[in-house]
Amino acid sequence: MNKQQVLKIFKDCNAILEGHFILSSGLRSPVFLQKALVFSQPEKAELLCKALADKIKEAGFGDVSQVVSPAVGGIIPGYETARQLGLPAIYTERENGEFALRRGFEIEQGEKIIIVEDIISTGLSIKECISCLKDLGANVVAGACLIDRSGGEVDIGIPLISLLEYKVPAYHPDNLPASLAAIPAIKPGSRGLK
Repeated sequence: MNKQQVLKIFKDCNAILEGHFILSSGLRSPVFLQKALVFSQPEKAELLCKALADKIKEAGFGDVSQVVSPAVGGIIPGYETARQLGLPAIYTERENGEFALRRGFEIEQGEKIIIVEDIISTGLSIKECISCLKDLGANVVAGACLIDRSGGEVDIGIPLISLLEYKVPAYHPDNLPASLAAIPAIKPGSRGLK
């Protein structure tokens, strides 16, 4: 699946929003990718996650034993990508502000894991997930995401496979362009959910 095909799916789902958005990272952007509108259509999520699973296999990481995702945003793409790979899918959740495995999910010492995320901007969530899993003894071999908003610039400390590198402007709130500062900010992201 190429860049135009991925973007077409998001456009067809009206999931590329324009305005002034507060990203989960706290940065501001004139573009927000509302992946929930894509994930609400299972056939679209399946197409994207099958393509991501194929890229994971092509990159040599198809021999992992589980897919782990950070909640909430990574649960659906993690599950569907795991289904395409024929693997179990589990996820981390925040507990007292830190990622943890709950709900009876377990990882064995040294187990080869890949983390699947929805969209990465700064990589904060996936880095926290990597740290959690490594603390539990996992061998986290790679990360994967549907869209890398950094355009390939983010470094998560392990290989990152993305279906699409899509550089979207992001600004510190104290350094906004005038055109963005003139529009009220909206926070559509999920970080901070209890």
